[in-house]
Amino acid sequence: MFDSLFNALPVALQFGSLVSLFVGTLVGILIGALPGLNPVMAIALMLPLTYGFDPVIALGLVAGIYNGSMYGGAIPAILLKIPGTPAAIATTFDGYPMTRNGQGGLALKTACWSSAVGGIISAIALMTLAPLLAQVTLAFGPTEYFWVAVFGLVSIAVLVGSDISKGMLSALLGVIIGLVGVDTISGAERYTFDSLYLSGGFDLIIVLIGLYAIPPVLEMAEKRNATYYDAGSFKVDASGNALTLIRQHWRTWTRSSLIGVSVGILPGAGGNLAALLSYNEAKRKSTNPESFGTGNPVGVAAAESGNSADNASAMIPSLTLGIPGNLVAALVLGALMIHGLQPSPQLFTKSPDVVFGFMWQMLITAMLLLLLGGMVATRLFAQVLRMPTALLVPTTLVLMAVGVYTVKGNMMDLYVMLGFGLLGYLLHRLAFPLAPVVLGVLLGPMAEQNLRLAMLLSQDDVGSLFTRPISQGIIALLLLVLFSQVWKMLRKGRQR
Repeated sequence: MFDSLFNALPVALQFGSLVSLFVGTLVGILIGALPGLNPVMAIALMLPLTYGFDPVIALGLVAGIYNGSMYGGAIPAILLKIPGTPAAIATTFDGYPMTRNGQGGLALKTACWSSAVGGIISAIALMTLAPLLAQVTLAFGPTEYFWVAVFGLVSIAVLVGSDISKGMLSALLGVIIGLVGVDTISGAERYTFDSLYLSGGFDLIIVLIGLYAIPPVLEMAEKRNATYYDAGSFKVDASGNALTLIRQHWRTWTRSSLIGVSVGILPGAGGNLAALLSYNEAKRKSTNPESFGTGNPVGVAAAESGNSADNASAMIPSLTLGIPGNLVAALVLGALMIHGLQPSPQLFTKSPDVVFGFMWQMLITAMLLLLLGGMVATRLFAQVLRMPTALLVPTTLVLMAVGVYTVKGNMMDLYVMLGFGLLGYLLHRLAFPLAPVVLGVLLGPMAEQNLRLAMLLSQDDVGSLFTRPISQGIIALLLLVLFSQVWKMLRKGRQR
């Protein structure tokens, strides 16, 4: 496995790959710096345009946008107290007070270095842990994959959002959407209403663009006259050099990155949870915890290294088990399938250049942040915040329509995209989490297909689902997740 890892390095360093990494990182910083936009939306828009590209080039764009957006989200969080991405919420705690104290430049430089370090450690974890887990998962059969899919669905449904019932309903809705089309086992049509279009099921990219790209645009349209940035009201003078930052924050970076990697491996946890846990741990370890929230650079370092360390590690369950650790990981799975690659342990042996090349790309883009995320790029992209949303809304809608239409040249795809967009907007307004919907579309069919295969192999022996050791371990983790949420609810009830 590790021989394949080093053999894939020249693939990641080829000219086309480097161009895609450079462009993706720049686009990611820009997307992260624009309030209301997010990396999921950007990647969903870019993927249809990469159909004719080499898979390594397409995944390079994904890697660049992903790592770049994590740092880009810190720009409005520090300058305006507006998180560019959900993962940048904890960055506002000390980043904005630093700006008001005339240390905005130092805060941005700290965020840049912290994001880069977190991304590098996360990529190293992906390189070292994913091949080992791939060896283990070769022992998985239909029974194990069924329980893995159930574990992913349930854990994401109960961990995402504040209302478990809404999370479960969102996951169920995603499963129903994923079941539309021809049954892979029997060949029967389901929920197609005699429509030839629906017989192939809903295209994953169209579902993602509709659910995640349109609702933020509609929310921006509600504030059409808003502008987010006034450059003259802030000081952004930088102070301190790289060696000073390393000496001051290396302990914080190490601790927060380990927290981010651990959170990233858990499906559905996300960078916002990693950032908050890292921030709280840094505050707990500090000799001066009272300074947190008033402009302490350690708070920025902890939050940014924590949320960036979630990036590559979230790919570990995706590439080994086919379970996306977060929404970007789900898009990576979609990108692999678009280019004819099936995410599974066999991917490491059938297409090692692609999967290991992607790991190198995650590492290289994290390093590129030190070059592209400096003060020049920060000042350039920060000026984009002055653009009124009245210009952003139509531009983004046109990009969506062009991206979706170019996939098949079918006008019906545009109508389906708009339908899912309105559904996503409605769910968001009703406080239903969208992540379980998307992951239900991915994992629902996987759970059903493997359950039916397991029943066929065992001749309808339901007890076979509970007898294999790996299945028992997954069931134990599933029960642990459920009981932890029940315990949390009971504690809240006692406190009330």
